[in-house]
Amino acid sequence: QVQLVESGGGLVRPGDALTLSCAASGHTSNMWTMGWFRQAPGKEREFVAAAIKYSSGDAYYADSVKGRFTISRDSAKNTLYLQMNNLKPEDTAIYYCAASPLRIAVAQRDYNYWGQGTQVTVSS
Repeated sequence: QVQLVESGGGLVRPGDALTLSCAASGHTSNMWTMGWFRQAPGKEREFVAAAIKYSSGDAYYADSVKGRFTISRDSAKNTLYLQMNNLKPEDTAIYYCAASPLRIAVAQRDYNYWGQGTQVTVSS
């Protein structure tokens, strides 16, 4: 199976920035659409962003993070990133990376592989 490992989570203040990483093994990441999801306690897991496979940077975002978050990948390092700027308390959640064979993938069911998640807490 494809293995995904998230890292970079932590405790930050509102307005701070944080970058999450997702290291992939077992495949070349540009063969897959790579996405980020998040889940807060008591809430459903929600789509955050995705980088479209085989593209040169095409991506799409949930409305709640547009203009603040940027998804990217480093093919040489086989790593996916999520740069999060101007963080808000409502961004607090466990963040998961995932891989999908589809080009447009916004639902959990679209993704075949998942990481274990990394905790992001935004609090003053």
